[in-house]
Amino acid sequence: MQLEDIKSPFDGAVIGQAPVATIADVDNAIAKAVSGADLWRHTPAHIRSAVLLKAAALADERSEEIAQIISGENGKSLLEARGEASRSGEIIRLAAFEGSQLYGSTLPLDANKGTGLEKLGFTLRQPVGVVVAISPFNYPALLVLHKIAPALAVGNSVVLKPARTTPLTALALAKCFIDAGLPEGVLQVLHGSGSELGNALVTDSRVRKISFTGSTATGTHISSVAGVKKLSLELGSSCPVVVLDDADIEYATDAIALGGYINAGQVCISVQRVIVDEKVMANFLDALKPKVEAIKIGDPKNPDTKVGTLITEAEAIRVEASIKAAVNAGATLLTGGERNKTLVSPAIVCDVDPKSAFAQDELFGPAIAVSSANGIKEAIALANSTVYGLGAGVFTKNVDVAIQSAREIDAGIIHINWTPLWRADLMPYGGVKSSGVGKEGVRSTVSEMTEEKTIILHGRSW
Repeated sequence: MQLEDIKSPFDGAVIGQAPVATIADVDNAIAKAVSGADLWRHTPAHIRSAVLLKAAALADERSEEIAQIISGENGKSLLEARGEASRSGEIIRLAAFEGSQLYGSTLPLDANKGTGLEKLGFTLRQPVGVVVAISPFNYPALLVLHKIAPALAVGNSVVLKPARTTPLTALALAKCFIDAGLPEGVLQVLHGSGSELGNALVTDSRVRKISFTGSTATGTHISSVAGVKKLSLELGSSCPVVVLDDADIEYATDAIALGGYINAGQVCISVQRVIVDEKVMANFLDALKPKVEAIKIGDPKNPDTKVGTLITEAEAIRVEASIKAAVNAGATLLTGGERNKTLVSPAIVCDVDPKSAFAQDELFGPAIAVSSANGIKEAIALANSTVYGLGAGVFTKNVDVAIQSAREIDAGIIHINWTPLWRADLMPYGGVKSSGVGKEGVRSTVSEMTEEKTIILHGRSW
């Protein structure tokens, strides 16, 4: 099998190698997954849970090793990578618990006219079977585990296709499960071309569930070719944050200086658009600018580095060009935006036309677009002005306005007095509009990874 070098986006050093799969490997993996699903489905929940708990313990033991791999192949700072790796065991433990709690419900059939007490109805949940999980590069541990851990916990088999740039983290996590005693065929990892392997995986009729995180364009393609199977699609975004005239400006700018630039802005819930009441715009920019300029970028392994690289130089060039295009269209570059290979300095772009591509399209880079609004009504309209609806944030001290924002902003996750860049692993997570369908978050994913059956026992009247 051909091996492919996986290189650091910071300096091009080879971090490791991963075997490149072929179409024949896809067919073989799915065939094994069919057998693995049958075996794992018929394994009692307490045994599945014990395997996952052992895998969680191994992920804890190997946390530093996994963090080094994440930082190496992804380019994020070691500080961020350690934070990500440290959550791995917790996600697996949460999945082990939730996956063992597949409750059904009884049905009040005698409430149906003409039905007496001779029938008994209830529901039960069972695993879907073979799951294909396709994960992105930006959180190569967490976004893998949010798919595979709940899927395994409820008795499915999984074929995982990680991002081509970050397969080593996925392989290291899979080894935790295998070393914990997961049977052969229950979890397999395929590395290679997304378009080639991905199409083969999602169109195979033996696959009963697809969980994908990535671009809206790719998600649209998957939904058009997948056929009749369950889909969870976590797609693009352009997350807005509204700062109203009564907001605590210091608190809001502290949060935005974090939420816009963590992981070099390569987060689907990163702050991209900041909509500021025109009455406080000057104070807002005066407070935000020094906080953004204080963010240290550079070598991901340097302990002082807060923000590392973009995933490739091509992505860095794209972000740099997007910033320049916005400025050429009339926006003002307040700070940042300089590129050095894969590094782009954190940027604040002001006076952005809310209808421009810089505000409307997903940037996925370390820059925020600042626009003004006259009051809450206009701010909500601007927040809702894109095709996306994943996350949003609102800063206000007014409870009435907070409730209005919660009801009127079209986003799957709305934070009052914080930015969208916050996630608890147990909470429902997913968007509306072109940001996707379905929910992640371990309990929600357990539901997405199972089928509900209705059982009716027919007796005779007495």
